[in-house]
Amino acid sequence: MTRPFRVLGLQQIAIGGPSKKALRGLWVDLFGIPATGTFRSEKENVDEDILSLAGVEIDLMEPIDPAKSPKVHEPRLNHLGLWVDDLPKAVEWLTAQGVRFTPGGIRKGAAGHDVCFIHPKGDDTSPRSGEGVLIELVQAPPDLVTATPVA
Repeated sequence: MTRPFRVLGLQQIAIGGPSKKALRGLWVDLFGIPATGTFRSEKENVDEDILSLAGVEIDLMEPIDPAKSPKVHEPRLNHLGLWVDDLPKAVEWLTAQGVRFTPGGIRKGAAGHDVCFIHPKGDDTSPRSGEGVLIELVQAPPDLVTATPVA
């Protein structure tokens, strides 16, 4: 089984809570991790602050409406993002292997990269999943793809 893509590294960790104020109090004020941007999406029910630590994003997320889905604050460790070198090939191959993706397909993410999400739970049609973890696959920029040696 030849995999037609590579996972290049950790792109982000997304942490949700009912209030970004409390999250910022820990991550920005106490830990001193700098905020580098923001993102808001009614469709994704998220208002987030984007931090950066050694090249890895830490997204602090609160729901715009806590009663609506997706519930970006449940669970608190919302998802992990992985850099991949060829997102369309990864999605095609993983789908053929029975991996379940969330609705929405490949789209622009908060940082401007193409992204898609592996569902935390499988179903009858696509039994493979993130095994309880929402996983974001993120198209790596060309410089990261060329800088990452082939194993």
